[in-house]
Amino acid sequence: MTTPTVLFVCVHNAGRSQMAAALLERHGAGAINVLSAGTAPADEVHPIVAESMAELGIDLTTRQPRVLSPELAREADVVITMGCGDTCPVFPGKRYLDWELEDPKGKSLAEVRVIRDDIDRRVRELVEELRLNLLHLDSPTNDA
Repeated sequence: MTTPTVLFVCVHNAGRSQMAAALLERHGAGAINVLSAGTAPADEVHPIVAESMAELGIDLTTRQPRVLSPELAREADVVITMGCGDTCPVFPGKRYLDWELEDPKGKSLAEVRVIRDDIDRRVRELVEELRLNLLHLDSPTNDA
C-alpha cells in the first residue's frame, strides 16, 4: 500500500499549517505522511495556537516553523495551501488544494478555536478521501 504524503503550507508556518499537520497526524493514525512549511517562517508557533491545540491534548510548543523548499515539496503528493496566495510557489505534478482560512495571528482564543475546528473538519474529510483513494488503488479488481 502506498502511503500518501500531505504538505500544509501557510506564510509563517506558525498557525494554520501547524494545526492542520498536527490534526492530520492524529486522525491519519500513521497511514499518512504529514509535512508543514511556510514561505516566510516565524520564529515559533503562535502561543494562542499552541494553547488552542493543547485543549485537544496536542502539544505544539516544541514544533519549529520551517521554510518551504523545493525538496520538501517534492516529497508531497498533496499540497494544501492556506492563505499564502501568490507567495506559495507551484510545483508541477502535485495535487493542490487551497483552504481559505483566517490567519489566527492576533486573534482571541475563542476565534482561534473556530479556525481550529474548521481545520479539524477539513482534515477529517481529507483523511476519509485519502483512505477511499487508497482502498481503490489497492482493490484487486482495479484494472489500472
